[in-house]
Order: sequence, then C-alpha cells, then structure tokens
Amino acid sequence: MLDSVYANCEWFITAICVTLVFIFFMMQAYTIPTGSMADTLKGAHFRFRCSQCGFRFDYNFHPTLYGVRENTTPGNNVPVPRRNDSPPRCPSCGYYVNRVETGDMPVMKGDRIFVAKCIYQFVDPKRWDVVVFKTPLEPKINYIKRMMALPGDRFELIDGDVYIDGEISRKPENVQEELWMSVYDNDFRPAHPQSSRFYKYRFSEDQNKQMVVRPGMWRQPFRNAEGSNWDLEKDNPTEFSLSSGGGELNTIVYDTSIGNDFKATYAYDDTRYYGMMPVCSDLMVQFYARRDAGGAIGASVSKYGIVYKGLVDALGGILIGKIDSEGKFVTLAEGHVGEVEAGEFSLFRFSNADHQLVLEFGSEKLVYDLGVGPDGAGQRRVDIKPEVSIIGAGEVTLRHVGIFRDIHYLSYSGDNGRRILRGSEGDAFELGEDEFFVLGDNSPASLDSRWWPNPGIGNNGAEYRVGTVPREYLVGKAFFVYWPGGSKGFGKSLRLVPYVGGLKRIHGG
Repeated sequence: MLDSVYANCEWFITAICVTLVFIFFMMQAYTIPTGSMADTLKGAHFRFRCSQCGFRFDYNFHPTLYGVRENTTPGNNVPVPRRNDSPPRCPSCGYYVNRVETGDMPVMKGDRIFVAKCIYQFVDPKRWDVVVFKTPLEPKINYIKRMMALPGDRFELIDGDVYIDGEISRKPENVQEELWMSVYDNDFRPAHPQSSRFYKYRFSEDQNKQMVVRPGMWRQPFRNAEGSNWDLEKDNPTEFSLSSGGGELNTIVYDTSIGNDFKATYAYDDTRYYGMMPVCSDLMVQFYARRDAGGAIGASVSKYGIVYKGLVDALGGILIGKIDSEGKFVTLAEGHVGEVEAGEFSLFRFSNADHQLVLEFGSEKLVYDLGVGPDGAGQRRVDIKPEVSIIGAGEVTLRHVGIFRDIHYLSYSGDNGRRILRGSEGDAFELGEDEFFVLGDNSPASLDSRWWPNPGIGNNGAEYRVGTVPREYLVGKAFFVYWPGGSKGFGKSLRLVPYVGGLKRIHGG
C-alpha cells in the first residue's frame, strides 16, 4: 500500500516537473492586453451584434475612460460608449449604436494565446509571423506584433503596403485570408432602414479635423448602371437576380456615397477619426453564383483609375483583363472552369491585393501578377477613388454578396496627420544585423516600430537602435488562440466562458 502511494506521488511530481519544464522552455500562455493587433487578436473589448442588421463585431475597451488601471477589466457592466461623440459603428450596414439600445455591457477579457517560446533560438523569424517580444523601451513588458522586416531588409510603407528592398511584400495566403475586412455584407440588411442613425462623415469646412455627421436612412448601396436590369429588391432581398439576353451585359455598381466607403477604418476603434483615414484600394468582391444555360458572371475592381475585370463566360471560360486607355478590354490571363451542374451555386471571388489579381470560381483559381515595384499596379493616383461592380448576362442568381478590403498600414497618424518616424515612402529604413521591425495589425491604434521615439534599453547602459527589436528580445511565436475573450448573452456570471467561435490558429509566415 505504501509503495503504491509513493509510486503515485512520484508520478505526480514527475508530471508537474515535466509540465513546468515544458511551460518554462517550450510554450507559455499569454493574455492580449490591448487592441493593437485587432481584429486578429483582441484585448479587452465589448462584443456587439448590430441591433439593426445582426452583424457581429467587437469594440475596444479603453480603461482610462472608465477610471480603471491599464490591462484591467471592471467586474461589473459599464455604459457603452463612454463618450457620446464616438459611438460604435456597424462595419456592414453603417449603423451607429445607440446607448439606449445597449444599456450597460460586460467587458470581455483579451484573447488568451499559446506562444512557442525559444523557437527563434533554433530558426529565424519569418516575415508575417505574429511574435511576442520584450518591448525595447520597457524590457520588463512583453508586446505582440507582426514581424515585417528582417536583418538586412530595407523597409518602406507605400499606400498601405509593405515594401522590402523596393519590392512589395505579398502576404502568405493564410495571412491574407485572415486580414480581409468587411466593407459590406448583403446578408445583413437593417430591420429598420428608415432610422436616422446610419450616419456618413465629412470634414468640417475649417479643416479642424472634427468629424461632422449627418443623419440618413439606409439604402441598398448597389444600384443598376444605366441600361442594366438586375433585380435587387426581390422577395428575398439578400439575393440579386438577372434575366436577360445572353449577349447583354448588365452591371450593378457599389455606390460609396450611399454605403460604407473604402476608407481604412476599423469597427474596433474610436469612430471620431473615421473621416481622416486613407482610402484602401486593395479590394475583393465575393458571392455565390448560379448560372443557367447561357449565363455569364463577373466583377470589376479599379485601382488608380485602372479597371480590372474577372469574368466567367457562358462556355466556362475564365479570364482576367483590364480596360486600356482607349476603353478596350485587354485579356491578361485566361483558363477554363470545367463542368458546373445547372442550378448549382459556386463561389466567385475576384480580388486585387498586393499588386496581384486573383479570380476564383468553384475549384478553379486564376492569378495575374501586376508587378512588384511601387508602380506595378499603375501610377498612384489618390485623387481617383476605387470602384467595385458586378457584371452578369443571361439567367443569373447571386447569394451572399460581400465586399472586403485588405489591411492598410498607415504611414501617418490619423489624429493629426503627423508622418511616421521611420519607414514611410521615400524614407526606407534599413535593418542591421540581429535587428527586426514590427507592426500591429490595427495600424491606427498600434504603437510599434514606426513610432517608438527613443532607443531601446539594453544591459549595462547599452542601447539598441531606435525603432528596432533586437534578436535577444524575441520571446517566441504566437500560434493559437485557446481562450478567446468571453461569452456574451448567458448572464454576467458566465463571462469567463470562452467564445468558442474565436478558437483559431494564428497564421504567420
């Protein structure tokens, strides 16, 4: 009996030791303290479901506005928003949340993640990894950002994109998929579109950077181009349908004067600064399409005034092209989608991101490279706003129509227009040996390598070059969200229950 007790104790102590060694040397759990990586990873936040359209989104919790210490969350429900001039805004239908509707709400804790410690002692970090590191300005504090530049790189931000050694750095496919942000989702239609809280924004005349809002009712942001006959308001308003001659092209245009525009805004952030954000011209159109006999479908996105089209014709041909300076269509790439059963809905996606056109239909994928240089996608024209449209001919039905934008890294401060300290266009920042450059996914709200004002603090009075993370300060690679925030809707006592829908792998390089 005594031998059995000793054996069990020995096993228990061994298990604890192995676990401690594993945690100390191999893996550690962290809680995300702030929203600098949102929406990829969230700090303390409020979880919303739009009272008009039902779209789910999260909104940052600012401890200082509620009189609590940094990196803490109140145990009781609190009013949202704290400031009346910055109400949360639905990123799909554009509805500004009313405090009367929400009342007081619980604060969800930040995402909890697993980090592979010491991995960078054996392998070098990869660009686009999500990394934990000791912040150079306060080495006792850990930060989490995305790795952007490696030793020897020349880093530059141009129109929201990352350039390394003068060439655009394209995101890995999984990272790109995670970073698409919704501009409009037609599945989420407002229950009361006549409400006056669907605000638009503009600058005041004296340009004092105060956001001025004007009330307005919600309207369908897609409209028929002249001579087109799409049915946008049928019995099922989340479907678009077309019945026309097979040779007649019909176009619906997304109207940014009615719906959300393409500014690099985040539903997670303070809405007061929305009007000051730059326009993001890396866009994607997505829907499910059913084509009857003779039906054709496509979409177009423009960048710097150049219109690019992705088309699937009635015979199953798939092609990418553009409109040239004389208004003629020029084919850039083509293929074939094969057989598609009549009446079957197939996923259609057409995007222009990181100077690369991608057309997907069903299981087929067509890619065209516009070039990696700064002018690969055309001469940059900020005065020409991007446009999105959907094209069809014959008998076509669309479901789950959505528009998305890419992440857009800011090269200036949104609140005062101040240029970033390093890495902006024409001011490339070169990394030395064992130096790294990091950015937060929530670019307007991230204090990262762009902004650090002072050199890093080293041992024995040593300093690290301003704006850089030294190799010895790298802690590890974030790889999994194991406890995302907390559940909402089950009572205040269950806020510690993880939001299962947020469990996910953290994608990197």
